[in-house]
Amino acid sequence: MLEDALAIPKALHAVLISADGLQMSRTSELGRDEADKVAAAVSGLQSLSRSVAFFCGDTSVNWRQTLIEFDGGWVFLNAAGGGSYLAVAASADVDMGDITYRMQQLVSRLGKAMSTGRREDTVAAHD
Repeated sequence: MLEDALAIPKALHAVLISADGLQMSRTSELGRDEADKVAAAVSGLQSLSRSVAFFCGDTSVNWRQTLIEFDGGWVFLNAAGGGSYLAVAASADVDMGDITYRMQQLVSRLGKAMSTGRREDTVAAHD
């Protein structure tokens, strides 16, 4: 499912990160060590982003997205449900509206997939 993020023209890589900052999944062209490094870094970024919610004038606001711009591209970091988050890297000339919209769709699909109970739990519930 994460590979769907790369269907967006100019999208480069995607990593799904757990609430505790560990890589849960990555697109195939990104190595494990690179994905682990990304997971650790963006874990800190989302934490910092959350800490400035008061700056919006309301301490009850929820963090949804952090956008980081570099000379050569972008990193989009979105809340993905259950405390997890999705990071997608893209080239500088990506269609930002398209990538943001498609990431929201992917996050919705990931949230449904992650909230599905484990098979053992489902079986035990029927016994």
